[in-house]
Amino acid sequence: MSGKIKRKFFSSPIGDLSLLAGDDGILGVYFEGQKYFERVYETEQIIEEGNIFLDEIEIWLEDYFAGKNPELSRLTLVPEGTAFQKKVWAILAQIPYGQTMTYGEIAKQINCSSAQAVGCAVGKNPLSIIVPCHRVLGSQGQLTGYAGGIERKRWLLEHENAIFRKEEE
Repeated sequence: MSGKIKRKFFSSPIGDLSLLAGDDGILGVYFEGQKYFERVYETEQIIEEGNIFLDEIEIWLEDYFAGKNPELSRLTLVPEGTAFQKKVWAILAQIPYGQTMTYGEIAKQINCSSAQAVGCAVGKNPLSIIVPCHRVLGSQGQLTGYAGGIERKRWLLEHENAIFRKEEE
């Protein structure tokens, strides 16, 4: 990564988020303490300073938590990941607000024989909420793991009035 990474914190109804951006766009949106927190940036210099991309994401998140359905196209997203991860994340980005998909459906859509491999890529999505990995459910429509915690996943789905199996896993 060239250039310095800028970070800003955002206080959401379900916990603080760390927002990361570089000179080219938004790199990550992470819940404090989530699995894989800022995972590819451990060796990078991160400075607590805003930029235009962090301002964009902050406005987007304010709209989202206010119950609006902000357009993803408003944001300049430049997440770092493998080609396979980016393929999976592109599918996630297409799941409409308030709707869900299963890991198996995503695997089928990208001609991958392993829903588990898809689940691994979903779990490493660096753009929580923005690239909506919370909209991915188990094969029976049940809640499954979420890097930010299952209660946050439940909250986000309920916030969007999504349909999912609410009994415990």
